[in-house]
Amino acid sequence: MAQLSGQPVVILPEGTQRYVGRDAQRLNILAARIIAETVRTTLGPKGMDKMLVDSLGDVVVTNDGATILDRIDLQHPAAKMMVEVAKTQDKEAGDGTTTAVVIAGELLRKAEELLDQNIHPSIIVKGYTMAAEKAQEILDEIAIKVDPEDDETLMKIAMTSITGKNAESHKELFARLAVEAVKQVAEKKDGKYIVDIDNIKIEKKAGESVEESELIRGVVIDKERVHPRMPSRVEGAKIALINEALEVKKTETDAKINITSPDQLMSFLEQEEKMLKDMVDKIAETGANVVFAQKGIDDLAQHYLAKKGILAVRRVKKSDMEKLAKATGAKIVTNVKDLTPEDLGEAELVEERKIAGESMIFVEGCKNPKAVTILIRGGTEHVIDEVERALEDALKVVKDVMEDGAVLPAGGAPEIELSIRLDEYAKQVGGKEALAIENFAEALKIIPKTLAENAGLDTVDVLVKVISEHKNKGVGIGIDVFAGEPADMLERGIIAPARVTKQAIKSASEAAIMILRIDDVIAAKASKPEGGQGGGMPGGMGGMGGMGGMDMGM
Repeated sequence: MAQLSGQPVVILPEGTQRYVGRDAQRLNILAARIIAETVRTTLGPKGMDKMLVDSLGDVVVTNDGATILDRIDLQHPAAKMMVEVAKTQDKEAGDGTTTAVVIAGELLRKAEELLDQNIHPSIIVKGYTMAAEKAQEILDEIAIKVDPEDDETLMKIAMTSITGKNAESHKELFARLAVEAVKQVAEKKDGKYIVDIDNIKIEKKAGESVEESELIRGVVIDKERVHPRMPSRVEGAKIALINEALEVKKTETDAKINITSPDQLMSFLEQEEKMLKDMVDKIAETGANVVFAQKGIDDLAQHYLAKKGILAVRRVKKSDMEKLAKATGAKIVTNVKDLTPEDLGEAELVEERKIAGESMIFVEGCKNPKAVTILIRGGTEHVIDEVERALEDALKVVKDVMEDGAVLPAGGAPEIELSIRLDEYAKQVGGKEALAIENFAEALKIIPKTLAENAGLDTVDVLVKVISEHKNKGVGIGIDVFAGEPADMLERGIIAPARVTKQAIKSASEAAIMILRIDDVIAAKASKPEGGQGGGMPGGMGGMGGMGGMDMGM
């Protein structure tokens, strides 16, 4: 509202809330920091888990940053921006989601100290941008080149990723499964590896113990054969993939067929029968003894297929059909009439097995499958879900190293190195920007600090020791949270893909800069629910300094 010759001028509608300047920054920084603090306790091998309960009462127990932030019902706009950090990190690197969010939160906390000293946000943004670019250069410099085919390195990478998650007690098993699966689906182009994680299917079945989890060099389909008289086991399988219903086609428009005598009815039914029989004969002629259909299979067609000794499965998902094609070498055919022996895929064995009381079809022993399946077993659904999350992270970090061939020590070592080097860089830059670069360097210490804190160690004591040893003994020195002392991470085999750290710093600095540049928040009046009270800022940004924006009750 403004005054113009005594007349009030209304610009924004009633009920709109507006925060300007320092208020807007303070509220946004607070909301983002609350998010960082929420996931901070899950960081590292000694991190704790979160139990998330949704409105339907479904429970998720996890310490995976991306999962936690995805499941929390957030309303504050700045808090939602922090969730984007985790999502980007998960998409690009597959691991390090908590790291990225914790760094972003700490960068904002350090920026707030500078804002309190009346340093303009533009200067902080410039300093942070310079520091983030320099950090990428330093990481490229200290990254260690590795052979993408070195199984030992890949195992170490996968085991480091799994450590601290619920699957940790079986980390060697899952690291091996991850390495074997990624190497199997990796394709070499122009001397470089390309890995499509979508070609690794994860099937989960409760029952047995986690140790019974296995890698199938082929595809597992969560379906059963369509007819009990069909063979449940086919060796030397010739597989047809059909993207068509094995049924008599219905007319497109409403058509009527006038049948005036029983003879006509008989010939009509016989014709339908003949069409289905011809379809099955055509399939049998090509030598196929296993059929996967993406659509339905008529009861009569099922009968004929069973008579021919062909194992058939219907309504297979499109994604599974594509995986079957990659695993067996079969071509997906849209019309049965076009099926030829060259279109068939091969597998040593196709078998229906009962797993945890449910039938599943196993397609195994493919020659050089470019699609594989990992079958996860475990005592309860919650255990299996958490193992799946750990395994997905392991698959993605192995993929990162196979594609990039670069690793860094873990345990807070790269962050300590960056902190030391950026401090030196700030001295060269000078001016007010140097203050922002120094604060950026200081913020990175939050990672080793949090690792120590979550392991129940004396943070100040451990941090001083680690930084001093790091300066004397080199880049590999980080925190061994199990021994509670500085150690050479490279010697201990605690390593992570360079891509994870690089992306974490990139995502965190970009999010922090974006939040710092906001100096005005204008929130429209919330629409009035039935019989409820309207008004108020979305995400409860009014009152409690924006803390209402995070509905932790989920």
